[in-house]
Amino acid sequence: MSYSYPDVYIAIPVLNEFNNLPALIESIKNQDYKGRVMVYICVNQPESWWKDKEKIAVCNDNKRSLEFLSNLHTPCITLIDKSSAGKGWIGRKHGVGYARREVMEAIAKVADDDSIIISLDADTGFNPSYFDTVVKNLQKHPQAVALAVPYYHRLTGDEKADRAILRYEIYMRYYAINLFRIGSPYAFTALGSAIALRVKDYKSIGGITPKMSGEDFYFLQKLRKKGLILTWNLEKVYPAARFSDRVYFGTGPAMLKGAAGDWSSYPIYRHVWFDEIMATYQLFTGLFTTQIKTPMDDFLEMTFPEEDIWEKLRSNAGSLKNFVRACHQKIDGLRVLQYLKWKQRQASENDEKNLVSFLETFFPDADILRTIQSEADFSFSKADIGLLNEIRDYLVLVENEYQKGMKYLSEYQ
Repeated sequence: MSYSYPDVYIAIPVLNEFNNLPALIESIKNQDYKGRVMVYICVNQPESWWKDKEKIAVCNDNKRSLEFLSNLHTPCITLIDKSSAGKGWIGRKHGVGYARREVMEAIAKVADDDSIIISLDADTGFNPSYFDTVVKNLQKHPQAVALAVPYYHRLTGDEKADRAILRYEIYMRYYAINLFRIGSPYAFTALGSAIALRVKDYKSIGGITPKMSGEDFYFLQKLRKKGLILTWNLEKVYPAARFSDRVYFGTGPAMLKGAAGDWSSYPIYRHVWFDEIMATYQLFTGLFTTQIKTPMDDFLEMTFPEEDIWEKLRSNAGSLKNFVRACHQKIDGLRVLQYLKWKQRQASENDEKNLVSFLETFFPDADILRTIQSEADFSFSKADIGLLNEIRDYLVLVENEYQKGMKYLSEYQ
């Protein structure tokens, strides 16, 4: 097929990123995309930080970022200052979600509906053909409302950081693989540095909902309830693997918490709990006409105590197709995660055993399984970096196959 070259708008929140900006700008300049590329950057922080001795270094870093970007004198860069004294966020309305919304809303006001927004972070790496592959991917799939770009964390050479990022990425990929496996419509990984969409689709859902953290998860969930989200692209993004408390949850805080020995927020859930969700999905058709018990009933009654959710969905659906869609929107990505956390609280689980059980059940011939089994007492905390990287890379291959399988392009599995 023939491709056009719509305007591409890059949306980037910046906080304490001065050292990363030169490489970011150079990566953008090196893109081989033939269309026009405009860059919107929001340098941001709470106003109160200017009076906080512990945060003054961040304030000064942001000041240097503003000076650096301003001195580039590049017409394609639009700079939004939410960090200079008198211009910072006030009260609780601050954080990466607010900055990401600020740049995306600014883009939406000036861009054509068919223009493309590519969301990045200042510490994210990408190859010269990245923008071009994103645009072509979205044009090839006009029915899709967004692209959740594949990602890969490059190792740093620092054992503590590498151990933490590998453990966190194993969690994320294991989670995504199981969502793909059970046919969840929400089988995607939400990273603010790895999202692309058309301006018209951004507008159609009322834009990104500002949150102090986790805005990327809720953003993609809103988009998925409107339409399809692509999860495969020829080019990946390479987010930084670094300890950080700039956001309240996400990669940086997960690494900090994990390095301190606490991975309780990022467990390797038992694969049979995902099976229970799948079994519930498979009952949606029957539930349109009959009240049927589902494996998730106790959780759903606790979560929605004042309503019979199935009866309410039936009365509003009008057709089986609409009913099944409504069920998936009711039991969305957030409810799936809450269900797994609820199950986790009821059982004392071993992450390593759960990973081995998963591999034994679904990939019994995998070399990585035999490698893990050969370890006398395999544990994430004691395994060498090489083995953790092998596990991560095997899960990358499995996830890639699901992503390339295009199964997500059907409306609901």
